[in-house]
Amino acid sequence: METNTEGKAKKKRSLGERMWDCRYLYLMSLPAVVFYLLFAYLPMFGITIAFTDYKIGSGVAGFFNSPWNNFENFKVMFESIYFFDILRNTLVISILKLLTGFPLPIIIALMLNEVRSRKFKSIVQGVSYLPHFLSWVVVAAMIYQLLAPTTGAITKILQATFGINIDVFTVPKNFLWMLIISNLWKGTGWGTVVYVAAISSIDPTYYEAAQIDGATKMQRLWFITLPCIVPTIIIVFILNLSSILSAGFDQIFNLYNTMVMSVADIIDTYVYREGMTNSKYGFSTAVGLFKSVISVILIIGSDRLIRKIGHRGIF
Repeated sequence: METNTEGKAKKKRSLGERMWDCRYLYLMSLPAVVFYLLFAYLPMFGITIAFTDYKIGSGVAGFFNSPWNNFENFKVMFESIYFFDILRNTLVISILKLLTGFPLPIIIALMLNEVRSRKFKSIVQGVSYLPHFLSWVVVAAMIYQLLAPTTGAITKILQATFGINIDVFTVPKNFLWMLIISNLWKGTGWGTVVYVAAISSIDPTYYEAAQIDGATKMQRLWFITLPCIVPTIIIVFILNLSSILSAGFDQIFNLYNTMVMSVADIIDTYVYREGMTNSKYGFSTAVGLFKSVISVILIIGSDRLIRKIGHRGIF
């Protein structure tokens, strides 16, 4: 009877009391909450620019006083001779990055899991993580120093040794693959962090039982490791798929030039030019809103699809 009474007393506690019990957790989460409020949710008010003829000279008052043009900016966007070309470029670059950059961290994490030397594993992890912390400005400068058409170190070595002249800055096809390879170099090591953590959380008794039953390393990997990290793989895949229209502004903006615009001009660079250079803020906002809507549709749709095939999604 005392136990039931205590249980009822706990249920009657107010929301404020329960929040007070967790006050330190709320305090710890406060910086993240403030960050997203200021830099993610508050700026969403600017979406209204997509439906108005906003002029930068009107200042803050322009948000309220600019004349509404309904969907004129979206009409101009879809009728633009450049829009579908940059949409194609964005999809091509994003899909290539997804096809190469999504499975590679999984493979490396599985390989690291088989390494028995902790020192060697730590060295490999540390070296592979380092590029992630470099700015694309720094990485772009390094690529220019290594692959410049006439002065690049690697270019000179290839010319002197094999007589090969590879130009990655003016040949569109070469530039495209340079984007993919540099993205792999910079992001693969950091991408393995999630999978290494997921693998380390697998109960060791599974492997011990499988080893007693005579399972080989490949069988243990296929029937224990991979099934246990499938939920993590699914979540990462959904998040990557939701950013399919974000082909990497920082990388491309620091590397592209007019010679490779046919393959390198993406939605983000287009928005930057139209908004910052040509002062078409309403039009650039409309393009950005289109991109965001498609991303939301992709993340919700992929989550529903994953749930239908029997796996747990994000929502």
